[in-house]
Amino acid sequence: MCPAAPLPHASHVMSRIARPAVSAFAVLLLAQTVTAGPLRHGERDAELSVSAVGERTVRIALTPLDDKGKALISPASTALVELKPDTKFQVRELAEAKEVEVGKLKVRVKPNPLTVTVTGADGKVVQELVITEADGSVAFRTAAPVLGLGEGGVQFDRRGNLHRLLNGQVSPPQAPLATHGGTIISPFLIGTDGWALFFHRPFGEFDLRDDKGKFVPRKDTAGKEPLELFLTAIHEPADAMAEYYRLTGKPVMPPKWVMGYMQSHRTLAGPEEPIAIAKTFREKKLPCDAVIYLGTGYCPAGWNVGHGTFEFNPKTFPKPEESITALHDLNFRIVLHINQAPRNMFGTSIAEKSDSPTHIHNYWAKHAGLVKLHTDGWWPDDGDELPVEARLARHRCYYEGPLADEPNVRPWSLHRNGYSGVQRYGGWIWSGDVQSKWATLAAHVPVGVNHSLSLTPFWGTDIGGFVPTKEFTGELYVRWFQFAAFNPLFRSHGRTWKLRLPWGWGADDPGPIETNVKPDPAELKNAEVEPICKKYLELRYRLLPYNYTLMREACDTGLPPMRALWLHYPTDPTAVELGEEYLWGRDLLVAPVVAKGATERKLYLPEGDWYDFWTNEKPAGKREVTRKVDLATMPLYVRAGAILPLDPVRQYTAQTTDEPTTVRVYPGKDGEFRLYDDDGKSLDYAKGKFTWTRLKWDDKAKRLSIEPDGDAGFVIGERTFAVEVVGGGKPQTVKYAGKKVGVGFEK
Repeated sequence: MCPAAPLPHASHVMSRIARPAVSAFAVLLLAQTVTAGPLRHGERDAELSVSAVGERTVRIALTPLDDKGKALISPASTALVELKPDTKFQVRELAEAKEVEVGKLKVRVKPNPLTVTVTGADGKVVQELVITEADGSVAFRTAAPVLGLGEGGVQFDRRGNLHRLLNGQVSPPQAPLATHGGTIISPFLIGTDGWALFFHRPFGEFDLRDDKGKFVPRKDTAGKEPLELFLTAIHEPADAMAEYYRLTGKPVMPPKWVMGYMQSHRTLAGPEEPIAIAKTFREKKLPCDAVIYLGTGYCPAGWNVGHGTFEFNPKTFPKPEESITALHDLNFRIVLHINQAPRNMFGTSIAEKSDSPTHIHNYWAKHAGLVKLHTDGWWPDDGDELPVEARLARHRCYYEGPLADEPNVRPWSLHRNGYSGVQRYGGWIWSGDVQSKWATLAAHVPVGVNHSLSLTPFWGTDIGGFVPTKEFTGELYVRWFQFAAFNPLFRSHGRTWKLRLPWGWGADDPGPIETNVKPDPAELKNAEVEPICKKYLELRYRLLPYNYTLMREACDTGLPPMRALWLHYPTDPTAVELGEEYLWGRDLLVAPVVAKGATERKLYLPEGDWYDFWTNEKPAGKREVTRKVDLATMPLYVRAGAILPLDPVRQYTAQTTDEPTTVRVYPGKDGEFRLYDDDGKSLDYAKGKFTWTRLKWDDKAKRLSIEPDGDAGFVIGERTFAVEVVGGGKPQTVKYAGKKVGVGFEK
């Protein structure tokens, strides 16, 4: 179950890990003739502890001692949830190698140099860590591709590069902001040969340039701050995700409207423009759920009066209550841009009382007027200068703050910065102020995949790129739009913002330019763009039941919607190394077109049979294929055995419809899909008010069964499914009311 993040008690804040007593265990002493000497951390004596955090995760800590022999207190951290490690081994002197069982693992510790070797039940080495006591650095094996490390940086396999202490809109020269986006280092690495490492403290950089990887802590931490890391043995790739979220906390469900399309605005011509644009979406039948308004400062006429302010701009929203009501009446959600958060923002609960204006309770109070107007979501921008704890506090503020005002309405916020743990408060992050280039689009495919493996499941980008360049054309916008339709966040934003509207390239006026680069007039009046955008908007909304199920799956298991092929094909070396294509959930393979003027896209299909989503052709897998493409086509493939639920097209996610949900079966293998439902807006899902429906395909019998999967805490009532089997004859309609039904097809 995926509970909503509760408002934590203040007692949870200091150290997230209690210091447990050493449990009884059998330690095997492997006799050696080494003189015992004190362990060291920098210039201080130190204590080494090895603890179990579950059956497959080991906590290893090297803690400096003060002059009285007491362990130094760890700095406050809210990156982890509260853990209760079971300490199996604790020592301050080490003359001989020692071995201890930790869960299903064996840990061997030996001195000179201090080495920790972890082996699995099969006797194979999971990982070997060599700790340099002088500075607390840690060397580790990197024999196979290494994934993770958060957002930005050189992609896809992280080996071969130095990943420095960077945050926000700064990037290494070989992976600049312009193409790779901002950098959000998450200290979580995944070795595709069966291990994962999370370095909780201290903060450091990762040098993966040599045959072995190395974690190098900040120089000022030696002898002052404990080294604390967690090593996980991975039996299945999903283990890595499950353990990461067990350490840092499970994600929370977004409101269902977040699954729809979001349209961002910048410089507004006047108070009539927001309503006019909203009405145009509805008149053109272009599905859209949310409108986002930038603040004044980054544009001359935004929703507020300037950076960091909470007052509406009288030139753009002279009667904000009337405007917001009118937008709500058109079934749009309102998201407002906020920046200039206090650099030292803090607070472990919105319910805490504090006299400091930088405490999250008092900072959130500044939003009161906007809350009363029923603002639906928040866009806390910037934050590069915020330390890790302030970043975590800011995410907490925009989750717990709205809940304090509306306790049973799911909050939502979109951030440019974060850290491990922000998923407990939503954790929606976009890649920053990138440039409108083909290289940017290409880089963002693996950027999104690595982010999803190691930071939060919920990622997105500015469709078209934020900063226009001479490469910004209708073609680039379309290709980016197609890609974003298969990102968790589906949102257009950027300078020269009217070209970010689905119909913008069809006009002869690009609107406010907001940059030194003007669009090529020959690129305007492009009638191809809007119909293609509509095609992918409608597909996104048809996939709503599939996508919403992926959100719940991310909360329950940690598996992100945007998945590396490694997660499902770990024994296929070609699939493991691929970052330029990805799986959308278990069943869809997405191969974005990232080259200008492309007429074909080469891609790899993993083992098994696959169906071309657009043509239903059925190529065999475990090989590279070349797919011909026109501008309207981004290659999508569906796994044989997949069951794909497809809703009728809506104009917004909450729109009611009497039309049935299509259940499309891709035969060739037995298959199963668990369809998730809840009310889409409240926290009741955390109280068991949801329902799972099992759709099961028997390929030999050519029969689909539909039945409840567990107790239904959320009652939907009777629903109609239109079942179709690709290549299998006439579709059939079946009514389902919570009891098992089936439908057969001719063999």
